Amino acid sequence: MTVALPPGPRPLAVTLGLAQFRRNPAVALERLARQFGDVVLVALPGQSLVLVNDPELIHRVLVVDHALFTKGRALQTAKRVLGDGLLTSEGDHHRRQRRLIQPAFHRQRIAGYAATMVDLAARWSARWNDGTTIDLADEMMRLTLAVAGKTLFGADVENDADVVGETLRQLMTLFDILTLPFADLFDRLPFGPSRGWRESRRRLDAIIYRLIDERRRSGDGDDLLSMLVAARDEHGAMTDEQVRDEALTIFLAGHETTANALTWTWYLLSQHPTIEAALHDELDRVLGGRLPTFGDLDRLTYTRMVIAESMRLYPPAWAIGRRALDAYQLGDYLVPAGTIVLVSQWVMHRDARYWPDPLRFDPTRFLPEAVASRPRLSYFPFGAGPRICIGESFAWTEATLLLATLAQRWRARLVPGHRVDILPAVTLRPRFGMRMTLSRRTSAVGSGSH
Repeated sequence: MTVALPPGPRPLAVTLGLAQFRRNPAVALERLARQFGDVVLVALPGQSLVLVNDPELIHRVLVVDHALFTKGRALQTAKRVLGDGLLTSEGDHHRRQRRLIQPAFHRQRIAGYAATMVDLAARWSARWNDGTTIDLADEMMRLTLAVAGKTLFGADVENDADVVGETLRQLMTLFDILTLPFADLFDRLPFGPSRGWRESRRRLDAIIYRLIDERRRSGDGDDLLSMLVAARDEHGAMTDEQVRDEALTIFLAGHETTANALTWTWYLLSQHPTIEAALHDELDRVLGGRLPTFGDLDRLTYTRMVIAESMRLYPPAWAIGRRALDAYQLGDYLVPAGTIVLVSQWVMHRDARYWPDPLRFDPTRFLPEAVASRPRLSYFPFGAGPRICIGESFAWTEATLLLATLAQRWRARLVPGHRVDILPAVTLRPRFGMRMTLSRRTSAVGSGSH
């Protein structure tokens, strides 16, 4: 078998298309896959990447041969905020930290978080007013931030939402700059966006260290932060800095992705009233006007399918990058050492070979028989392999319970003329927010009070 470099656009075409690539890399990658096939070489200035869009090859990269790769430059970007936490750490340190943190996400513990999730969603629902126009993206960010603070850290962080939100917005805005070779210089500039960026990070650190200090002094609690503070293994306890890195990683990454998933779900439901009606039918039938519980999850099957289909069309984590440590044979092609191997949920989840009529919003794609008919890694919103998202079960529980609590009482409709576009940075956000008008449901079953 002849091993050659993968096909791809010529260098001039890459250079001419660089501005478009930077503005919307998800769409650019999708176009490349359609034009050149399942393995595409893109020679970007200073760095080559190979896009892989085949479920079996994605399985090889993320699962079978994961030890032959490390994370790419985006890792360094994330470290500027998250430190050496679970999302950014490598090797033995990553394995150790994952072992220490895993018990916080066991099913029994997640069941214990469910009531808090629902209680906070009910409080949000009570604040909403019929006919009010709000930014659903901002609302979902604040709600999931409150959930993360209360369930994982036993703290009320609603007053800190502005600091956290501003830091994340700056990260999204500056993501391209922070992945460039001169990012270290930018980080030290004493003026403009760089100065504001550093100040936001300092304020974010102050929030996290305050929570750690309070927990160390109280010595109690049954949440993630308590476990991190008390965790011991043969290497001893974590330092405050290590606890900070892990807490901040889960605090930010966890609430950001779930908020995005819910925002896109509200948008899709507003565009598909028949599917929205089917969702409401299930909520009325299963809940009968009461608040959901952890025990309802197995019966809220259509609700979960709605969220799954939303994450197919708008995956919160839209791409995963790995750097090849050595030359690597990928199918019929050679990937040179140092190349970034990119797999994209956005591209794979919209591939018509596995998703007929891929732009159609259809939750029945996630009926058990439909799922069984597709290759496993044709759908991987939480990644795969040893680095699969540790909070996947937490996220499914949270998204399902929050949507069930809110949607049984409310509909949301996109404000006429509001522009909807994607912002593919660290996560897949709506570029212009999601301005929607709320209307209270008048269902006989769902009209009771919380």
